[in-house]
Amino acid sequence: MKILLKSAKIINSNNTELHLKKRDILINKGIIEKIAITIAPPPKTKVVAYKNLHVSIGWFDTGVSFGEPGYEERETITNGLLCAAKSGFTDVVLNPSSYPVPDSSSDIVFLKNAAKNHLTGLHPLGNLTVKGESKCLAELYDMKNSGAVGFYDYKHAVSNPNLLKIALQYAQGFNATVCSFPLDTKIAGKGVVNEGEESTQLGLKGIPALAEELQVARDLFILEYTGGKLHIPTISTKNSVNLIAAAKKKGLKLTCSVAIHNLIFNDTNLREFDTNFKTLPPLRTKEDSKELIKGIKNGTIDFVTSDHTPLNIELKQVEFDNATYGTIGLESAFGALLTVIDIEAAIELLTKGRETFGMETPQLQEGKAASLTLFEPVTAYQFSTSTIVSSSKNSMFLGKMLMGKVIGTIANNQLVLND
Repeated sequence: MKILLKSAKIINSNNTELHLKKRDILINKGIIEKIAITIAPPPKTKVVAYKNLHVSIGWFDTGVSFGEPGYEERETITNGLLCAAKSGFTDVVLNPSSYPVPDSSSDIVFLKNAAKNHLTGLHPLGNLTVKGESKCLAELYDMKNSGAVGFYDYKHAVSNPNLLKIALQYAQGFNATVCSFPLDTKIAGKGVVNEGEESTQLGLKGIPALAEELQVARDLFILEYTGGKLHIPTISTKNSVNLIAAAKKKGLKLTCSVAIHNLIFNDTNLREFDTNFKTLPPLRTKEDSKELIKGIKNGTIDFVTSDHTPLNIELKQVEFDNATYGTIGLESAFGALLTVIDIEAAIELLTKGRETFGMETPQLQEGKAASLTLFEPVTAYQFSTSTIVSSSKNSMFLGKMLMGKVIGTIANNQLVLND
């Protein structure tokens, strides 16, 4: 398969020779064959030419959820990977959110086999503990050998601090990343939204910021004691940013992410009791959102994630207290991110993170495998259900004006376009 990208503006700050330059890019059998100012299309070549075409290395998401196995009505792996490809992502880390949870090597093998031959690469996380119960460690080493890129009890804190300590010590032997969700469940109690003025006025039970920050502080103390690699997914408060900044100054091997919707929305968006805005961690205050944006700009927060969580209608069209946490986010990720940061910063965030999970970052160079995202950054549009590829439609971005559109992706010798 031959593909020729015509007059594409390259966004790649790591390559000063090509960064912000317009070039033709010829791809042959999945390999970047030539990059030049002008390339005549060879016979039988698919020519991709769009107004204001931009290109970067393929985007990467550090945490998405699909449904399979167990919740295929929410999202199958096949449709989830198509959704990711059309949203610009050539690699995604899969959260262990299926049923049963993947806590053995055979579970990881199933997920890897189900994702074969797709454009977007699927990189599963294995459960840190058996059944996510925080009682005993799962088969970490065996799962790593089967393709797991890290270990995480999805949206569940490791309630046993000694277990986290042992996991960090053990995982160092095979250079694995341990993830710990930042929530003290005893302090969170039965809360469903951020604790504050809005929760009081709405009559909804609150989750205090302390529930996150206490867990972050605990995990950082354990990391300092044990060493190893710790990833804290989806922080949401100002003080969490400060705690992580202080820990990084000590030289700890620490990364963290923030869900894109926590940058855009805050707890004032809950006033209509729209259950699409019920997420975990919850939407915090405007001040928290501002500090999170500062955190990604100054490098304290390493990654942004869509935190894509497809849920069928029965789990969302219920009373707010009874609704399941989560919003889809793959299709809206790029357009939402551009509403708060500039294009170069957005692309840097969308392309970083692979090394944390033991992967190599693609390179936009001749002779290298093509893993590319095609996009244009200036079109404003209203996000609607017609934009959604996911089987589930539970998006808090419905009706919101976004900026910039994904044109398509190239990876694994495949091309997916959004025409």
